[in-house]
Amino acid sequence: MTIQRKERHGHPFAPPRSKRIERLAAPRVAARRVLLTAALSGALGLAAAINARPYDTPRTAPPQAVFQELFVAVQSARIFPDGKTFVDAVPKEPPERILAAYRREQPRSAEALKSFVGAHFALPPEATSEAAEPGHESLLSHIDRLWNQLTRTTKTAPPDSSLLTLPYPYVVPGGRFREMYYWDSYFTMLGLVQSGRPELAEDMVRDFAYLIDTFGHVPNRARTYYLSRSQPPFFFEMVGLLSADDPPAAFGRYLPQLKREYAFWMRGASGLQRGSARFHAVMLDDGSTLNRYWDDEDTPRDESYAEDAELAKGSTREPHQLYRDIRAAAESGWDFSSRWFADAKTRASLDTTEIIPIDLNSLLFGLEQAISAGCMRTGDSSCRREFEQRAMRRRKAIDRYLWDEPSGAYLDYRWTRRERIAGISAATLYPLFVAMSSPLQAQSVARATRASLLKAGGIVTTPRDTGQQWDSPNGWAPLQWIAVDGLRRHHQPSLAATIACRWMAGVNHLYGETGKLVEKYDVVDTGRRGGGGEYPTQDGFGWTNGVMRRLVALYPAESHVETAAQCPEEPDPAAVK
Repeated sequence: MTIQRKERHGHPFAPPRSKRIERLAAPRVAARRVLLTAALSGALGLAAAINARPYDTPRTAPPQAVFQELFVAVQSARIFPDGKTFVDAVPKEPPERILAAYRREQPRSAEALKSFVGAHFALPPEATSEAAEPGHESLLSHIDRLWNQLTRTTKTAPPDSSLLTLPYPYVVPGGRFREMYYWDSYFTMLGLVQSGRPELAEDMVRDFAYLIDTFGHVPNRARTYYLSRSQPPFFFEMVGLLSADDPPAAFGRYLPQLKREYAFWMRGASGLQRGSARFHAVMLDDGSTLNRYWDDEDTPRDESYAEDAELAKGSTREPHQLYRDIRAAAESGWDFSSRWFADAKTRASLDTTEIIPIDLNSLLFGLEQAISAGCMRTGDSSCRREFEQRAMRRRKAIDRYLWDEPSGAYLDYRWTRRERIAGISAATLYPLFVAMSSPLQAQSVARATRASLLKAGGIVTTPRDTGQQWDSPNGWAPLQWIAVDGLRRHHQPSLAATIACRWMAGVNHLYGETGKLVEKYDVVDTGRRGGGGEYPTQDGFGWTNGVMRRLVALYPAESHVETAAQCPEEPDPAAVK
């Protein structure tokens, strides 16, 4: 395996070279910019300028870099049950002073460390979510009311906090997720539009455009410690929602940001040798270029430092490569799943960077198509042709490497071994979602979905039960929508309606019992929260609210069912051709 790590330039759409994170200089530079802003603002604005960081002066250094050995001590001691607590905490004074105090006092015990953190940091509030009183508020009314509770505005942020400032309001997922998330937001926006809140959806698109303009990509989440990676590129789908009857019009308006995001994902593609990879780009044996998940850092994640370090300690693998694969899996949004495990069972075998995933490459096909359509709308015929050709080449490569005729499904591809990875997952439906599949491929995927993924509560993420949250028995709102929308686009209305009805039944049942919508659901033993993962299942919940709101509008007759038995009966699979 050849993985070229040195960045090269020359891609026609590559953004200017960006500086690597300046680990300790960045906070000081940001502080100087804040003080300069304060000096220029006059006496009346002085306090506000010192106590808040305006959105045009972004900080980039993550807590791991800023707080050094204090960070390692706090996270390693696990003084908070959730590793995200400390990295979301707000320093009460400049980091240099806090570090000096830590080195002077040298608190050793967990109790002393917790006391020190409490004295020098303001901890984030406990995650809470308001439940509807069962039987007293309809699910749709509850969702519509939740939008305001989940909306945040952060034009300014406390000095030296990890929060990235954004110019417009946005919706957070809920629970421990206190900031704007990338791919979550598309599914949230489906519901916002359906709820008559298109202005808030457009504000979120503007925020994502700002992030692309500022950082060259959309971070995983709007925190400094997520800047080294992105998430599944749904920005073009978000833009399309702004002009549902004429998506190319919206693509034309946001064409610079669409191109720049594309450049981020294709960084490193220029000059690649066959059978090698750099950043997100992989060149295969026939000269085709496809993409993988990647993270620019190879250290434990800030938000899960102790867990990652412990995993590496118990593994025989080279730690930095394992950390890179952990982070790349986090970029996929499927953190974690047997999809990324070399042995299909254990996290220590994570090899995400060796895998070309079908969902990512489907979305990049969609992005290429969106750029082509935007270029056509703006009258740039050469750009239109170039991206149309790029999409055609990607589709051809996907059909060669990721389409598996024997199983009748799209599978991930391990490029380092030149083999498709056995085992279907819900990602097989992404090519249908972006309208890339042929009619015969779509019919085949529908049969495979019915046979391997369809359960009593919708589609399961993978058929494997490993204890990971992106495996059986969990079902997730975004994957239900990808399936339903993709199947509807490819003339498979019966299966789409079955998945939608069964999913709505599980959501309705749990809402009737608890008055809450949650992050993930058990779709095998229905009517229960999903489980697994690195943290408890969260309430809220942005993408569940959004997908449910949209499905109810599409299937009003089945929108109140609470068991799969109440859903229309699926036809005999043998009758489906």
